Parts: sequence; structure tokens; C-alpha cells
Amino acid sequence: MKLTNKQIEDLMKEMYGKEILPLIKLFQRKKNINEFKIAEKLKLTINQVRNMFYKLQDRSLVSFTRKKDKKKGWYVYYWTFNDKVAKNLIISHKQKKLDGLNELLAKEKEINYFLCKDKHVRMRYDEAMDNDFRCPECGELLIQEDKERILRAIKKEIDIIEKEIKLK
Repeated sequence: MKLTNKQIEDLMKEMYGKEILPLIKLFQRKKNINEFKIAEKLKLTINQVRNMFYKLQDRSLVSFTRKKDKKKGWYVYYWTFNDKVAKNLIISHKQKKLDGLNELLAKEKEINYFLCKDKHVRMRYDEAMDNDFRCPECGELLIQEDKERILRAIKKEIDIIEKEIKLK
């Protein structure tokens, strides 16, 4: 399966924040893009653009070649986005998320929780018992949480991520 621009953009936003998205949109799927042209299009300084590229380079998401400008005497970098590394990073990221969800599912199956009707608190059985099954915020009686709804939601999310990982 081919990596989509949206998958790349979602990962970059999650890892680096939305500030990096204009840069990603401008140069993904292209090779050897001049950093001065990117800075000009984004209306940023060359140092700001280079700092963004350096963050991406830390995870090998970009590579570069540099050439010396004969007139000015400084180096100009030409950047390329590495789709293969991005794809592996997306899979790795999804696998970590999947592991966390599986842990959460096991925990939710094992523990009974009690809720305040106004959603002030969510407590394990032992904590609720210590509070005489009353909300410490409002004093209302705690009710046992419907576990099945939460378990279904977690399982649904697990299924979605598992399918996404298998497609890659």
C-alpha cells in the first residue's frame, strides 16, 4: 500500500506540531528542493526553515545534498523527504498505540469503576469503598460504570489500527 499525504501529515502534526505542516505540504513527494525557495514560499527565514529540517533529520525523515554557491560563497542545501522512513515510523507509531490500547483493554476488563452521575470522579472499587460510595466533590452516590460500552470502544479502535497496520 502506498503512503498517503494525509498519513504523513497526521504523523508530522502529532510528532512536531501543526507549525511544521506547511513545510511538509510544500516538499513531500519531491526531491532536492532548495531551502531558500522553501523559505521564500513560507515567508520564513532560512534559519527557521533549517531548524524545521533539522528536527526532521533527527529521525532520518529527510536527507540533503549541499552545494556551494559560487557567487556568495555559502552552502545551499537541497532537501528530500524520505517516504520509506516515514512509512516505517507510521507503522511503529501505530504499533505503540496498539500496545497501549491492549494494555488499557486488559486493565478495563479487570477493574470495576464507579462514577459520579455528574462525572466529577471515576474511582476503582477500593477507592469508592473508602469514600462510602459517595462523590468527594458533590456528595452524590457513585454508580457502577457500564464496562461494556468502554470495552467496545477500545476494541473498535484496536480493530481499526490492526487493519491499518496490516495494509501497510
